[in-house]
Amino acid sequence: MRLEVGCSIRMHCPQQTPLILLLRPRSGVSQWVEEERYILDPHVPVDEYVDGFGNLCQRLVAPVGPFRIETHARVRTVASVDVAAGAPFVPVPQLPDSVLAYLLPSRFCESDRLGAMATDLVSGERPGYDQVAAVSRWVNQHIRYRSDSDPAPVSATEVRARGNGVCRDLTHLAIALCRAINIPARMIAGYAQDLEPMDLHAWFEAWVGGRWYTFDPTQPQKNNARVVLAQGRDAADIPVYNQFGPPVIPEQMHVAVRPLN
Repeated sequence: MRLEVGCSIRMHCPQQTPLILLLRPRSGVSQWVEEERYILDPHVPVDEYVDGFGNLCQRLVAPVGPFRIETHARVRTVASVDVAAGAPFVPVPQLPDSVLAYLLPSRFCESDRLGAMATDLVSGERPGYDQVAAVSRWVNQHIRYRSDSDPAPVSATEVRARGNGVCRDLTHLAIALCRAINIPARMIAGYAQDLEPMDLHAWFEAWVGGRWYTFDPTQPQKNNARVVLAQGRDAADIPVYNQFGPPVIPEQMHVAVRPLN
């Protein structure tokens, strides 16, 4: 199917502010960018590069005063995510080199502190996809999704103790639990169809059965179309933007997702 997606961010910069943005979807196996528009107002020079995770990054210096970033894209993507109950666990010695980094603890996913919990949680489940599904289901049932939670990122152990969080926080916990049982897992940021309330969204992918599969602990009842903007170990790798200097707080942010057919 085809989705039209877009994001508009308005901010006010107290001084010239270096920014790194991750707001451009990239064509790949599961999505194809048919059309794209990227507006900066006022216009400033932009350098683009591909980071170590394969994400398109835009590097620029925002001017003093009001600044607007607006992106639109029409993307052909799959209408629903693949489900593969029973897809097997892949032993660590057989994993591709490219996924090994997603086994390790990271800043927000302290998998080395959750081994006992993860082992107990998946007890009785078939190793692989069914274990990941059990993890995602447990997070959904025991950690309350609150879109109005503190916007500052929290780690897996912190969200477990707090008992609630935004999509990013629930995803951190699910990723950490998967890594704790030696299943590679990575965070995804992007757009999801029919998300309520509409915003940029975070979910995760796990490597089982020889490929990545999508899981979403905030809305497991929806098997909806998605557009990927970025992937990484956790939220530290894939922010909407990184800014350097005095804090710049968006004055307004609007996200839209619309099916085209």
